[in-house]
Amino acid sequence: MHIGLCTFVTEYSIDPVRLGRLAEERGFDSIFFPEHTHIPVSRETPYPGGGELPREYSHMLDPFVALGAVASVTERIELGIGIVLLIERDPIVTAKEAATLDLISGGRLLLGVGAGWNLEEMRNHGTDPGSRFGILRERVEAMKEIWTSEEAEYHGKHVDFGPIWAWPKPVRKPHPPVLVGGMSDGALDRVVAVGDEWMPNRVVSPEVLGGQIADLQSRAEEAGRDRIPVRLFAAKAEPRAVQRVRDVGVDSVLFYLPTEDADAAERRLDELAGVAAEIRAG
Repeated sequence: MHIGLCTFVTEYSIDPVRLGRLAEERGFDSIFFPEHTHIPVSRETPYPGGGELPREYSHMLDPFVALGAVASVTERIELGIGIVLLIERDPIVTAKEAATLDLISGGRLLLGVGAGWNLEEMRNHGTDPGSRFGILRERVEAMKEIWTSEEAEYHGKHVDFGPIWAWPKPVRKPHPPVLVGGMSDGALDRVVAVGDEWMPNRVVSPEVLGGQIADLQSRAEEAGRDRIPVRLFAAKAEPRAVQRVRDVGVDSVLFYLPTEDADAAERRLDELAGVAAEIRAG
Protein backbone atom coordinates (compact mmCIF):
# COMPACT_ATOMS: atom_id res chain seq x y z
CA MET A 1 0.00 0.00 0.00
CA HIS A 2 1.14 3.53 -0.82
CA ILE A 3 1.76 5.37 2.45
CA GLY A 4 2.41 9.10 2.45
CA LEU A 5 2.36 12.12 4.71
CA CYS A 6 0.24 15.27 4.86
CA THR A 7 1.28 18.28 6.91
CA PHE A 8 1.25 22.07 7.19
CA VAL A 9 4.67 23.67 6.76
CA THR A 10 5.05 27.16 8.21
CA GLU A 11 7.78 29.63 9.12
CA TYR A 12 7.88 28.13 12.64
CA SER A 13 7.69 24.42 11.76
CA ILE A 14 10.32 22.06 10.40
CA ASP A 15 11.39 23.50 7.06
CA PRO A 16 10.22 21.69 3.90
CA VAL A 17 13.73 20.86 2.67
CA ARG A 18 14.67 19.00 5.84
CA LEU A 19 11.23 17.42 6.04
CA GLY A 20 11.41 16.17 2.46
CA ARG A 21 14.81 14.59 2.99
CA LEU A 22 13.70 12.89 6.21
CA ALA A 23 10.45 11.62 4.69
CA GLU A 24 12.23 10.10 1.70
CA GLU A 25 14.94 8.53 3.90
CA ARG A 26 12.23 6.88 5.99
CA GLY A 27 10.55 5.33 2.98
CA PHE A 28 7.37 7.37 2.68
CA ASP A 29 5.89 7.36 -0.80
CA SER A 30 4.58 10.91 -0.91
CA ILE A 31 4.33 14.17 0.99
CA PHE A 32 1.38 16.55 0.70
CA PHE A 33 1.19 20.24 1.61
CA PRO A 34 -2.18 22.09 1.69
CA GLU A 35 -3.03 25.57 0.45
CA HIS A 36 -4.71 28.64 1.86
CA THR A 37 -3.57 31.96 0.43
CA HIS A 38 -4.72 33.71 3.61
CA ILE A 39 -7.32 33.45 6.36
CA PRO A 40 -9.81 36.32 6.75
CA VAL A 41 -9.97 37.70 10.28
CA SER A 42 -13.75 37.27 10.14
CA ARG A 43 -14.90 33.91 11.48
CA GLU A 44 -18.29 33.81 9.80
CA THR A 45 -17.47 30.47 8.18
CA PRO A 46 -17.05 27.83 10.90
CA TYR A 47 -13.98 25.61 10.85
CA PRO A 48 -15.10 22.18 9.52
CA GLY A 49 -13.06 20.41 12.19
CA GLY A 50 -14.91 22.24 14.95
CA GLY A 51 -13.65 24.74 17.52
CA GLU A 52 -11.03 27.39 16.82
CA LEU A 53 -9.19 27.39 13.53
CA PRO A 54 -5.63 26.09 14.13
CA ARG A 55 -2.86 28.65 13.89
CA GLU A 56 -1.11 26.92 10.98
CA TYR A 57 -3.95 27.73 8.58
CA SER A 58 -2.88 31.37 8.40
CA HIS A 59 0.86 30.61 8.44
CA MET A 60 1.28 27.90 5.79
CA LEU A 61 3.87 28.28 3.04
CA ASP A 62 2.94 28.39 -0.63
CA PRO A 63 2.80 24.69 -1.61
CA PHE A 64 4.25 25.04 -5.12
CA VAL A 65 7.31 26.93 -3.85
CA ALA A 66 7.77 24.61 -0.85
CA LEU A 67 7.46 21.47 -2.96
CA GLY A 68 9.87 22.90 -5.51
CA ALA A 69 12.41 23.10 -2.69
CA VAL A 70 11.64 19.50 -1.71
CA ALA A 71 12.03 18.39 -5.34
CA SER A 72 15.57 19.79 -5.40
CA VAL A 73 16.77 17.57 -2.54
CA THR A 74 14.83 14.35 -3.21
CA GLU A 75 14.69 11.79 -6.02
CA ARG A 76 11.83 9.38 -5.39
CA ILE A 77 9.13 10.73 -3.10
CA GLU A 78 5.99 12.02 -4.85
CA LEU A 79 5.05 15.65 -4.24
CA GLY A 80 1.39 16.35 -3.51
CA ILE A 81 -0.73 19.43 -3.01
CA GLY A 82 -3.69 18.58 -0.86
CA ILE A 83 -5.54 20.57 -1.88
CA VAL A 84 -4.90 23.46 -4.25
CA LEU A 85 -7.79 25.92 -4.05
CA LEU A 86 -8.25 26.23 -7.79
CA ILE A 87 -11.35 28.39 -7.40
CA GLU A 88 -9.01 31.11 -6.09
CA ARG A 89 -6.46 30.72 -8.90
CA ASP A 90 -6.02 31.59 -12.54
CA PRO A 91 -6.05 28.25 -14.42
CA ILE A 92 -3.50 29.31 -17.06
CA VAL A 93 -0.98 30.40 -14.44
CA THR A 94 -1.66 27.34 -12.26
CA ALA A 95 -1.27 24.99 -15.22
CA LYS A 96 2.20 26.46 -15.82
CA GLU A 97 3.17 26.25 -12.12
CA ALA A 98 2.02 22.63 -11.91
CA ALA A 99 3.75 21.61 -15.14
CA THR A 100 6.95 23.35 -14.01
CA LEU A 101 6.93 21.51 -10.69
CA ASP A 102 6.23 18.22 -12.46
CA LEU A 103 9.10 18.89 -14.88
CA ILE A 104 11.74 19.84 -12.31
CA SER A 105 10.77 16.89 -10.10
CA GLY A 106 10.94 14.37 -12.93
CA GLY A 107 7.20 13.70 -13.04
CA ARG A 108 6.45 13.40 -9.32
CA LEU A 109 3.55 15.85 -8.91
CA LEU A 110 0.18 14.76 -7.47
CA LEU A 111 -2.30 17.62 -7.78
CA GLY A 112 -5.14 17.60 -5.28
CA VAL A 113 -7.93 20.05 -6.08
CA GLY A 114 -11.03 21.20 -4.27
CA ALA A 115 -13.62 23.93 -3.96
CA GLY A 116 -12.69 24.91 -0.40
CA TRP A 117 -14.81 25.73 2.63
CA ASN A 118 -13.93 29.29 3.75
CA LEU A 119 -16.50 31.51 2.05
CA GLU A 120 -14.87 34.80 3.04
CA GLU A 121 -11.53 33.62 1.62
CA MET A 122 -13.19 32.85 -1.72
CA ARG A 123 -14.90 36.23 -1.84
CA ASN A 124 -11.57 37.98 -1.25
CA HIS A 125 -10.42 36.43 -4.53
CA GLY A 126 -13.55 37.58 -6.35
CA THR A 127 -15.11 34.12 -6.36
CA ASP A 128 -18.83 33.72 -5.79
CA PRO A 129 -19.13 30.77 -3.37
CA GLY A 130 -22.38 29.73 -5.05
CA SER A 131 -20.52 29.17 -8.33
CA ARG A 132 -17.43 27.49 -6.92
CA PHE A 133 -18.21 23.94 -8.02
CA GLY A 134 -18.83 24.95 -11.63
CA ILE A 135 -15.68 27.09 -11.56
CA LEU A 136 -13.63 24.20 -10.18
CA ARG A 137 -14.77 21.82 -12.89
CA GLU A 138 -14.07 24.23 -15.74
CA ARG A 139 -10.65 25.22 -14.41
CA VAL A 140 -9.58 21.57 -14.09
CA GLU A 141 -10.80 20.87 -17.62
CA ALA A 142 -8.98 23.96 -18.91
CA MET A 143 -5.72 22.97 -17.22
CA LYS A 144 -5.89 19.48 -18.71
CA GLU A 145 -6.39 21.05 -22.13
CA ILE A 146 -3.30 23.24 -21.63
CA TRP A 147 -1.22 20.27 -20.46
CA THR A 148 -2.16 18.00 -23.34
CA SER A 149 -2.55 20.28 -26.40
CA GLU A 150 0.03 22.22 -28.38
CA GLU A 151 -2.57 24.86 -29.19
CA ALA A 152 -4.96 24.81 -26.26
CA GLU A 153 -8.34 26.46 -26.11
CA TYR A 154 -11.27 26.25 -23.75
CA HIS A 155 -14.68 27.86 -23.93
CA GLY A 156 -16.92 27.61 -20.89
CA LYS A 157 -19.13 29.73 -18.68
CA HIS A 158 -16.36 30.60 -16.21
CA VAL A 159 -13.20 30.00 -18.29
CA ASP A 160 -12.79 31.18 -21.86
CA PHE A 161 -9.56 31.41 -23.84
CA GLY A 162 -7.68 30.23 -26.87
CA PRO A 163 -6.03 29.11 -28.92
CA ILE A 164 -2.87 29.58 -26.81
CA TRP A 165 0.69 28.29 -26.62
CA ALA A 166 1.77 27.33 -23.12
CA TRP A 167 4.84 25.36 -22.07
CA PRO A 168 6.31 23.43 -20.32
CA LYS A 169 4.17 20.34 -20.64
CA PRO A 170 4.17 17.90 -17.72
CA VAL A 171 6.57 14.95 -17.69
CA ARG A 172 3.88 12.54 -16.52
CA LYS A 173 1.50 11.66 -19.32
CA PRO A 174 -1.11 12.59 -20.15
CA HIS A 175 -0.78 14.93 -17.14
CA PRO A 176 -0.17 14.82 -13.37
CA PRO A 177 -2.91 12.87 -11.57
CA VAL A 178 -5.72 15.14 -10.43
CA LEU A 179 -7.01 14.11 -6.99
CA VAL A 180 -10.44 15.54 -6.21
CA GLY A 181 -11.18 16.23 -2.56
CA GLY A 182 -14.53 16.43 -0.79
CA MET A 183 -16.96 14.11 0.93
CA SER A 184 -20.33 15.13 -0.52
CA ASP A 185 -22.46 13.42 -3.12
CA GLY A 186 -21.53 16.21 -5.51
CA ALA A 187 -17.86 15.57 -4.85
CA LEU A 188 -18.24 12.03 -6.19
CA ASP A 189 -19.74 13.44 -9.37
CA ARG A 190 -16.76 15.79 -9.72
CA VAL A 191 -14.34 12.89 -9.25
CA VAL A 192 -16.00 10.98 -12.07
CA ALA A 193 -16.17 14.07 -14.29
CA VAL A 194 -12.62 15.45 -13.93
CA GLY A 195 -10.65 13.43 -11.36
CA ASP A 196 -8.06 10.69 -11.62
CA GLU A 197 -8.42 9.77 -7.94
CA TRP A 198 -10.74 10.53 -5.03
CA MET A 199 -9.14 11.97 -1.89
CA PRO A 200 -11.66 11.83 0.99
CA ASN A 201 -11.10 13.08 4.53
CA ARG A 202 -13.10 13.34 7.78
CA VAL A 203 -14.24 9.73 7.56
CA VAL A 204 -17.19 8.82 9.80
CA SER A 205 -16.37 5.12 9.78
CA PRO A 206 -14.80 2.54 7.42
CA GLU A 207 -18.27 1.17 6.75
CA VAL A 208 -19.64 4.55 5.65
CA LEU A 209 -16.53 5.19 3.57
CA GLY A 210 -16.91 1.77 1.98
CA GLY A 211 -20.44 2.65 0.91
CA GLN A 212 -19.21 5.89 -0.66
CA ILE A 213 -16.42 4.06 -2.48
CA ALA A 214 -18.88 1.51 -3.85
CA ASP A 215 -21.10 4.37 -5.00
CA LEU A 216 -18.13 6.08 -6.66
CA GLN A 217 -17.14 2.97 -8.56
CA SER A 218 -20.72 2.40 -9.69
CA ARG A 219 -20.86 5.95 -11.06
CA ALA A 220 -17.50 5.44 -12.75
CA GLU A 221 -18.73 2.28 -14.45
CA GLU A 222 -21.88 4.05 -15.64
CA ALA A 223 -19.67 6.79 -17.12
CA GLY A 224 -17.54 4.23 -18.95
CA ARG A 225 -14.55 4.70 -16.70
CA ASP A 226 -12.24 2.17 -15.10
CA ARG A 227 -12.04 1.80 -11.33
CA ILE A 228 -11.00 5.10 -9.69
CA PRO A 229 -8.26 4.87 -7.02
CA VAL A 230 -8.98 6.21 -3.53
CA ARG A 231 -6.37 7.99 -1.40
CA LEU A 232 -7.43 8.64 2.22
CA PHE A 233 -6.24 11.99 3.60
CA ALA A 234 -5.23 12.05 7.29
CA ALA A 235 -5.81 8.35 7.83
CA LYS A 236 -5.53 6.97 11.34
CA ALA A 237 -1.92 5.85 11.78
CA GLU A 238 -2.63 2.39 13.20
CA PRO A 239 -2.13 -0.91 11.34
CA ARG A 240 -5.60 -2.22 12.20
CA ALA A 241 -7.27 1.04 11.15
CA VAL A 242 -5.40 1.02 7.84
CA GLN A 243 -6.40 -2.58 7.22
CA ARG A 244 -10.05 -1.71 7.82
CA VAL A 245 -10.04 1.08 5.24
CA ARG A 246 -8.06 -1.06 2.82
CA ASP A 247 -10.74 -3.72 3.13
CA VAL A 248 -13.43 -1.27 1.99
CA GLY A 249 -11.50 -0.08 -1.07
CA VAL A 250 -8.86 2.49 -0.05
CA ASP A 251 -5.71 2.19 -2.16
CA SER A 252 -3.42 4.76 -0.49
CA VAL A 253 -3.25 6.47 2.88
CA LEU A 254 -1.73 9.74 4.07
CA PHE A 255 -0.73 10.03 7.72
CA TYR A 256 -1.06 13.46 9.30
CA LEU A 257 2.15 14.97 10.67
CA PRO A 258 1.42 17.76 13.18
CA THR A 259 2.99 21.19 12.65
CA GLU A 260 5.98 21.04 14.99
CA ASP A 261 9.59 22.14 15.19
CA ALA A 262 12.34 20.09 13.59
CA ASP A 263 13.21 17.89 16.56
CA ALA A 264 9.61 17.05 17.43
CA ALA A 265 8.74 16.44 13.79
CA GLU A 266 11.66 14.05 13.36
CA ARG A 267 10.59 12.03 16.40
CA ARG A 268 7.04 11.90 15.04
CA LEU A 269 8.33 10.84 11.62
CA ASP A 270 10.18 7.95 13.21
CA GLU A 271 6.98 6.82 14.94
CA LEU A 272 4.98 7.01 11.72
CA ALA A 273 7.72 5.21 9.79
CA GLY A 274 7.49 2.39 12.32
CA VAL A 275 3.73 2.15 11.75
CA ALA A 276 4.27 2.15 7.97
CA ALA A 277 6.85 -0.63 8.26
CA GLU A 278 4.46 -2.75 10.35
CA ILE A 279 1.69 -2.25 7.77
CA ARG A 280 3.94 -3.22 4.86
CA ALA A 281 5.27 -6.26 6.74
CA GLY A 282 1.74 -7.44 7.51
